[in-house]
Amino acid sequence: MIALIDYGSGNIQSVLNALRHEGADVELVSTPERLAAAQGVVLPGVGAFGDCVRGLQSRHLWEPVQEWLESGKPFFGICVGYQLLFDESEESPGVRGFGHFKGVVKKFNVPGLKVPQIGWNNLELTNPADPLWRGLPANPHVYFVHSYFPAPEDETIITSRSTHGETFAASVARENVAAVQFHPEKSQAVGLGILRNFISTTH
Repeated sequence: MIALIDYGSGNIQSVLNALRHEGADVELVSTPERLAAAQGVVLPGVGAFGDCVRGLQSRHLWEPVQEWLESGKPFFGICVGYQLLFDESEESPGVRGFGHFKGVVKKFNVPGLKVPQIGWNNLELTNPADPLWRGLPANPHVYFVHSYFPAPEDETIITSRSTHGETFAASVARENVAAVQFHPEKSQAVGLGILRNFISTTH
């Protein structure tokens, strides 16, 4: 079973539907007990960084997810679920993230740039051999909705970049943990391929 973490971060039905479309045995999980039964975890995120932290804490999921990150078992973060892996965000000063990766989540800061970035953009795959990219085209197009992006201190974890006024880390991976700033569930065939590749790591 793949646990799709439900901590009140908005509509995650589209993520659930996409995972099921690719054959996953997936369950919406909002308690630590069900998380313990999972073979893989997907952490989505819609809304502000601080609200997502508080949502996880209020459902007593913060420590269990932190332990999962260190467990060696498959983990996939989406959008704010990606940003939460870092130390903190300019969006919510004083609120700490998981700190699994070192770095700060920053806001786009290019004069005249339309923010948030909403729509399709291409990825530059900086690590084409990453398992998430298996079967994808060389410069895949994916769907973004975001005003903030992580700036990893360790650039070796970056698996793709994209450019919206400035170039940013669109995804990262290290050992069991992978995460993306874009929305695979809204990225049609490319996104479904990425989810399918993650699902294959949980067997």
